[in-house]
Amino acid sequence: MASAQQIQDLQATFEKATLGSTNTVSSSPNESFLLKQMQKKDATVKQLKPFSTEDIKILLLENVNQTAIDIFNEQGYQVEFHKSSLPEEELIEKISKVHAIGIRSKTKLSEKILKHATNLQVIGCFCIGTNQVDLEYAASKGIAVFNSPFSNSRSVAELVIAEIISLARQLGDRSIELHTGTWNKVSAKCWEVRGKTLGIVGYGHIGSQLSVLAEALGMKVLYYDVQMIMALGNSKQVPTLTELLNRADFITLHVPETAETKNLLSTPQFAAMKTGAYVINASRGTVIDIPALIAAMKSGKIAGSALDVYPQEPAKNGAGLFSNELNPWISELVSLRNVILTPHIGGSTEEAQSAIGVEVGTALSKYINEGASVGAVNFPEVALRALDLEKANNSVRVLYIHQNVPGVLKIVNNILGNYNIDKQFTDSQGEIAYLIADISGVDHADIKSLYDQLNDTQYKISIRLLY
Repeated sequence: MASAQQIQDLQATFEKATLGSTNTVSSSPNESFLLKQMQKKDATVKQLKPFSTEDIKILLLENVNQTAIDIFNEQGYQVEFHKSSLPEEELIEKISKVHAIGIRSKTKLSEKILKHATNLQVIGCFCIGTNQVDLEYAASKGIAVFNSPFSNSRSVAELVIAEIISLARQLGDRSIELHTGTWNKVSAKCWEVRGKTLGIVGYGHIGSQLSVLAEALGMKVLYYDVQMIMALGNSKQVPTLTELLNRADFITLHVPETAETKNLLSTPQFAAMKTGAYVINASRGTVIDIPALIAAMKSGKIAGSALDVYPQEPAKNGAGLFSNELNPWISELVSLRNVILTPHIGGSTEEAQSAIGVEVGTALSKYINEGASVGAVNFPEVALRALDLEKANNSVRVLYIHQNVPGVLKIVNNILGNYNIDKQFTDSQGEIAYLIADISGVDHADIKSLYDQLNDTQYKISIRLLY
């Protein structure tokens, strides 16, 4: 057996060999690639600054990744960072003073909260979901919302694969038993996953990646989605959820939280499954009727389940928080055999959080600095190319968010008509419209007058001038 000193010597040799390498174990390819792209600065592009606003203030909650903090610090923003979510009263007090806020899944930005966000321009959801934000109300106040729909999909898919194998082999039970001193070497009702059928409900970014991984393990893959989606590999789309439930050995859910998906799996759906099927949920806590799942497991209909999300989740980490006070059925759930319970960690990997920080942090910076709303989930997607430094003297970028009613553009363009409109783009989404225009020939002394005229228009929601 190697001594402690020998292990340390080997570690030192390894670190020396990898020093300066771009392929070191701790490096993230997503992080390194995205950061390099972000840090490339074109010297010919004019860096815009806002008119009629104080220094940009950013509030980051729930331990948003350091990559986002670095991006905001490089922009010179004032960043306030918290590792957890905030109590409602404190959140209301702080959100009234910031121009941007970054959250994950625990912070709820309801109309009640957002009414106090008098300076807020943009919200960043450093996760896939945006159901924690009142998107419609935010849009009505001219607040764009961005998320990260791609960056953690691989992490979630890998967790589901691990749970499929763990449930099939009852690894959770065997581990608990051995931790408590019980040796229980059994093979009864322990299975290989090769040749089994995986049913994926929701074939989006996560579901499709999971499909490829499952096939590599030798599984057959069926999927159900409300949209017709091209299959990857040998997977097949089925026309109804019932058909998928009838045929699958493992059922995994990857759908958003909507009125249609609430209790998507309940007593009738469990009854439609094969006896001995397994259920996995890493999407949203409301899509499974958990009391019905408990009953199905007690009856022997369902052989095992893995849950990463719950209807009500603690707002912070700590002992004793996952209890009946949170959800009344928790003590009954944790008493069941072959149940894997994880604390909403599907996307909680270093790689995913780093990439999310870059993706959302960059989107927020581009919206603040340039007005680009491409990728916003509640807002018209509008962008203009950057101002050329050589031609940008006396140029101003107008960012005008307004109610989507007839005649607004005529009024705005009458105001802008005294200047040369170099380029202009407008789009609408529902009741909200967004105009970006670059105008030239604007003297610095005219900017305030231009701002006041646009600010006084009848259907204006929000106005910013960048120059």
